[in-house]
Amino acid sequence: MNGLFILAQAAGATDSADEKPKTMLQSIQGFAQEFTDPEKLAAFAGNVLAAIAIYLIGKIVVRILTGLLEKVMVRAKVDTTLSSFLSNIAHYVLITFVILMALESLGVDTTSLAAIMGAAGLAVGLALQSSLSNFASGVMIILFKPFRVGDFVEAGGVSGTVEEISIFSTLMKTGDNKQIIVPNGSIYGGNIINYSAKPTRRIDMVVGCGYGDDLRAVKAFLTILVETDERILKDPAPVVAVSELGDSSVNFVVRPWVNSADYWAVLWDLNERVKLGFDERGFNIPYPTQDVHVHQAAG
Repeated sequence: MNGLFILAQAAGATDSADEKPKTMLQSIQGFAQEFTDPEKLAAFAGNVLAAIAIYLIGKIVVRILTGLLEKVMVRAKVDTTLSSFLSNIAHYVLITFVILMALESLGVDTTSLAAIMGAAGLAVGLALQSSLSNFASGVMIILFKPFRVGDFVEAGGVSGTVEEISIFSTLMKTGDNKQIIVPNGSIYGGNIINYSAKPTRRIDMVVGCGYGDDLRAVKAFLTILVETDERILKDPAPVVAVSELGDSSVNFVVRPWVNSADYWAVLWDLNERVKLGFDERGFNIPYPTQDVHVHQAAG
């Protein structure tokens, strides 16, 4: 009985193995018959021509639409970098829709294809989450312009002169000529200090003199110092005033206004002239001192 059962299984396996080539052959023959059938061949050729026409006409329409979008952004005075980037994105999105329409005219099921593309887009978005954050921040920087190329700013934990603003990062140059590439997400997610935003800036200095010095003479010297410098603005007027009676010094605040481009040069010159003027006039500049008492232990 077992032998008969094994023979029957072998026979069944042989029959199924013989059926597979027949089924495949029948499929090939059916596919060939569709192309040899004049009606079906004419219908397929019509679909192909329709797909080609949809694609060619769609490309022309996409070119016209992206051109109109660029003109609208130019009239709205959108930044060149942002307008170019948005135009490219719009172009590729519209071309994708055109291709899907052309494939649908060929009889391709675009529903599953669109679902696959959506899932792939979601996966790419999750993988590039930080890059998308930098992109969004770059768009905000270009639109709202918290700083421009050439401004000296402090942002993203660094300070320097802005050389280039792109979609994903900002290129900055430090005072010692180092180049720093800062992600836009780090910039827009924190505080931004733009030192070049205003045409004028105020210099804040604290100058201390000794308690034994002539207070009026020190104030008169500091006042003359800021009034005789041609780079210091007359309006607003500079301020020289006693701000604090410290532990070891009388502290003056010296606050002149200058053009932003002259800030550092005037600050450095004032520091030098204050020291030289104090030395010439015998004014003291108090500095921290420490008394050390040494006690000798008995032998």
